Amino acid sequence: MDIATSIGLLVGIAVLCTLVLMGGDFRMFYDIHAVIIIFGGSFAATLIRFPLSAIIHGLPLGAKYAFTLSRLTARDLVDELARIAEVARKQGPVGLEKIEADDPFLAKGIRYIADGYDLEFIRDNLERDRDNFLMHLTEGSKIYRAIGDCAPAFGMIGTLLGMVQMFSNMSDPSKLGPFMAVALLATLYGALVANLVCLPIADKLHVKVLDEETNRTLIIDGILMIRDAKSPTLVREMLLAYLPEKHRHEEGEPVPA
Repeated sequence: MDIATSIGLLVGIAVLCTLVLMGGDFRMFYDIHAVIIIFGGSFAATLIRFPLSAIIHGLPLGAKYAFTLSRLTARDLVDELARIAEVARKQGPVGLEKIEADDPFLAKGIRYIADGYDLEFIRDNLERDRDNFLMHLTEGSKIYRAIGDCAPAFGMIGTLLGMVQMFSNMSDPSKLGPFMAVALLATLYGALVANLVCLPIADKLHVKVLDEETNRTLIIDGILMIRDAKSPTLVREMLLAYLPEKHRHEEGEPVPA
C-alpha cells in the first residue's frame, strides 16, 4: 500500500472533521442540492470529455494505483533480472520455468523466454503490453484531473443558483437560509473534491506513470538481454543505467564522488 496517499487522505479528513465538530455538527454541513450539483455535474461533464470505455478503465485503475506501490523497486528489478540471467546461463531457458516472480509483467517475460519465443516476438508483445498499461494509467490521471477541474466550477454554479433562488425569495425570510446554505456548501464541496481528492490523485498517478514506464522498460531490456544469452554481469551493468547514481551501488558500498 502507498502509505503516503492513505495518510494524506486520512489527515485531511481528520482536519475537516475536527473543524466541523469545533463549530457545530455535521448536519449543518450537509445539503442534498449541493451534493447533486457537484457530483452530478462533475460526472456529466466528465462523460462529455472522455469516452465511456476510458472512464470505465481509468477510474478504477487510477484508484488502485493511487493507493498501491509497485511490488519491486527499480533496484530490486535489476537484482532480480541479474539473478534470472545467472539461472538462464547455468540451466538454460528450461531452468526459468521454476522461477516465480512477484511482478506479473516480469513473470510474463520469463515465461516467454522459457517457452522459447524469438526475440522480436518478446519485444513486440512486452512493449505493446507496457504501452497499453501506461495509456490506461494516463487516462486515469487525466480523468481525475478533469473531475478536479470541474468540481470547483460546478461549486460556483451551485453558488450562483443558490444566490438567484435567495434573491428571488427575499419576501420570504424562511427560505433565505436554505438557499444560502446551497450557495456556500456547493462551493465548499467543489473545493474539497478537487483539492483533497481528485487533483492530488491525478498528480500521484502522474508520478506512478513515470515510475511504471521506467520499471517496465527496464524489465523489457533485461528480458531481451537474457533471451540473447548475455552474461549476468553485463545485464546488471546495463540495467543500472536506469537508476540514479546514488542507487547504483550496494548498501555500504562507497558512491564515487
